[in-house]
Amino acid sequence: MSWHTGPLALFDLETTGVDPHRDRIVTAAVITAGGGRPTQNREWLVNPGIDIPEGAAAIHGITTDLAQSDGTDARDGVWEIADTLLACINAGGRPVVGHNITYDLTMLFAECVRHGHDSYAEQLTRVRPVIDTFVLDKWADKFRKGSRKLVDVARHYGVELSEIDAHGAAADALAAGRVAWHIAQRYPGAQMDPLELHDFLVEEKRYQAESFGKYLVKQGKVDDVAREWPIQPFPAGWSPEQLPAERAVA
Repeated sequence: MSWHTGPLALFDLETTGVDPHRDRIVTAAVITAGGGRPTQNREWLVNPGIDIPEGAAAIHGITTDLAQSDGTDARDGVWEIADTLLACINAGGRPVVGHNITYDLTMLFAECVRHGHDSYAEQLTRVRPVIDTFVLDKWADKFRKGSRKLVDVARHYGVELSEIDAHGAAADALAAGRVAWHIAQRYPGAQMDPLELHDFLVEEKRYQAESFGKYLVKQGKVDDVAREWPIQPFPAGWSPEQLPAERAVA
């Protein structure tokens, strides 16, 4: 039986921005699904402790006022999210699945460090197997033109995810799980042992990043593409209280 027909832990975050080291969690979903078992869904609304930019709120619909009035305290929310995700993974070695999940896991890792949950931060660095549909799709269909955003990848594989539902943590987590299933069905080469697939994706992500980095250099741009996967290390000079550079300047 391939990993895609067994139980999976699906994970997604919506956040204050796009910097996984300095932005903050706003909503989260951890969903256990597959393997013929009932689907279980845990969701969180978190008060990130900083303002949510209008651009981010326009994407996921959570404003600063809403997060402050209805959200869980960030320290408690981060603990619950990490505790739930790690429990799901540790229960029978479920693969954790997401789209561009290096962003989500790096963000959760940074938040754990930020709020003093050092044990969970350390455990996250050892999580495997991880299956990233962003990396897996680029491997499976390398030369396909068009966007690799989740809503577009989902459409390509016939997975329902409307523009309205996209950028909701639960909807995105479920869509990533369904995309993973379709990729494995369509490309039998992905039906390897999940731990072997994890190790394969580590190298595949590095190859993809190096290829994109070379493209950036040819365009006269800086190659700042992270090679590490699934968790990116802190950049030089990072500290827990830092905000994204553009917000810090403002």
